[in-house]
Amino acid sequence: MFQAVFSALVPVVLFILVGYVCGIRGWIRASAIPDLSNLTFLVLTPALLFRTMSSVHVDQLDFRPIGIYFAVVFCVFCAVSLSRGGFGRHGIVLALAGTFSNTTMIGVPLVGLAFGQAGLVVLFTLISVHAFVLLTCATILLELAVAREDAAAGRSGQHHMAATVLRAVRKGILHPVPLPIVLGLLYALTGLPLPKVIDQGLLILGGAQVPVALVLVGVTLAFSRVGHQLRGALALSSVKIVLHPLGMLLVGKLLGLSGVTLQVMVVTAALPIGANVFLFSQRYRTAEDVVTASVAVSTVLALVTLPLMLLAVVGL
Repeated sequence: MFQAVFSALVPVVLFILVGYVCGIRGWIRASAIPDLSNLTFLVLTPALLFRTMSSVHVDQLDFRPIGIYFAVVFCVFCAVSLSRGGFGRHGIVLALAGTFSNTTMIGVPLVGLAFGQAGLVVLFTLISVHAFVLLTCATILLELAVAREDAAAGRSGQHHMAATVLRAVRKGILHPVPLPIVLGLLYALTGLPLPKVIDQGLLILGGAQVPVALVLVGVTLAFSRVGHQLRGALALSSVKIVLHPLGMLLVGKLLGLSGVTLQVMVVTAALPIGANVFLFSQRYRTAEDVVTASVAVSTVLALVTLPLMLLAVVGL
């Protein structure tokens, strides 16, 4: 069991370490971080999201566990955001960090080794809507927060509240994250496979998203005062890899879930913070240091917490 966790987490730690060394040695300068962030956020992430969503079979999804999973996510998201000053940019990004799991790079190999094909079916069902629900909702909330800040600062002129909301929602959808998700889902509804040339191109671009994002986390760590953020990173990591899965376990049991479905839902909630949260903190220029530290800290701590969580769900 520990070997499965170790095999899934070590590559993530190594990518972050590579980025950290690149930053310390000066191979990647601090001035390059915004450009690398834009490359990841505007090019690599849309390619990954569109290709992933274009192969989703919506008619085959079991929405009951999905609904329960995201009900718990909603509760944790609101609790974190409200405890950090409400639904401003800072609170929303921290709430996203407390709920967004590294499902692809860590979740897939871990669940495959621990639960086999049956577990992967449950995980892929969650993955198919994980980014769509969390990243799209976070984007819209962040755009609303930005609109409120602009209005308060007198930068947006006088607009009716409905117009402000509609403009923020439009910007939230016509965005590098939700837009490829929506377009991918629409393409999936056609039932057509992607043309091989396009699919291969998207595969190469999308495949670079996770390693580049994690290297970027390491580079940013090299230029951040992590020591000053350690307390906040430990608190945020505890929410993500301890409180979130415990809440999932409690609600799942109360609602009658059991077996591999509940086991995978709990383990998915227990995964460390996904690197996309780091990209959001960079994009909206809020909580960058604490989120950067939290991605690294939660990944390292997961070497201990994930085996314990796997032991806890055995026999459910």
